[in-house]
Amino acid sequence: MPGRLLRGLWQRWRRYKYRFVPWIALNLTHNPRTLRYVPEESRDKLTTDEDVLGTLLKVFQALFLNDFHKQSDTLAMLPAPVRSKYQDLLTVQHQRVKLLENSQQQQNTFKPEEIMYQTLGFSVTRATSSLTSAGKGVFVTKGLVPKGTVVSMYPGTVYQKYEPIFFQSIGNPFIFRCLDGVLIDGNDKGISKVVYRSCNGRDRLGPLRMSDSTWLTSDIHNPLAVGQYVNNCSNDRAANVCYQEFDVPALFPVELKQYLPNIAYSFDKQSSLRCVVLVALRDIKEGEELFSNYFTIVS
Repeated sequence: MPGRLLRGLWQRWRRYKYRFVPWIALNLTHNPRTLRYVPEESRDKLTTDEDVLGTLLKVFQALFLNDFHKQSDTLAMLPAPVRSKYQDLLTVQHQRVKLLENSQQQQNTFKPEEIMYQTLGFSVTRATSSLTSAGKGVFVTKGLVPKGTVVSMYPGTVYQKYEPIFFQSIGNPFIFRCLDGVLIDGNDKGISKVVYRSCNGRDRLGPLRMSDSTWLTSDIHNPLAVGQYVNNCSNDRAANVCYQEFDVPALFPVELKQYLPNIAYSFDKQSSLRCVVLVALRDIKEGEELFSNYFTIVS
């Protein structure tokens, strides 16, 4: 019995160590390819914020149109010009995909990963990692990811560096630390899951959802929200994506916030919502697993 328990603990450690910051730090000299060097923090961006915003708007808008027949309550809250814009876009979309004219066919929806492929030219999903004992990973399931493209997002509750996260952090391998000390808890289980759902319900304005909570389930509405399962690179598996911070602008369309997989722990109208996206360091082919740099060295 003790032997079985020890084997179980050892297997869990082998999976967890790749996300345990002290272990990674102690092994930096043995894994030089896990580091990414940038000249200064302000230049730690592979693509511009404008391009990141454009990608998110493009995908979220396509998801919104795909769910258009479910958006009646949301549309009722929007100004007439915005409703008209979506009606026009929906007409163009129906013509593009050559749907039949009967209403039943027009209400058929695609799976989120299909929308991602139609919009960006590739799709990603979670699956068992190719690394031994690493648990889940993220793979390109279809298409080609061009260099500099946003390939996924890191979902979770966003904590300022002065906010409490002790209990959520215990045994939690999914806490991401931004350059300025902001933390994102991407755990989809336990107390982290409860906290996110609570904040999600708190910020909802009638039918308008301010964030997406489906990444906590197996039925993910935003196919980009899988970044917390991207494993760290190694000497054998070079990084093909890197993390990039992005603050959601104040003028982000309110009807598309329902697809943002992040929410602030404390409600603050003055602060921008912090998101983290993963950007391709090179072209990534269909079937490849995504590997990231957990550490950035600012020289």
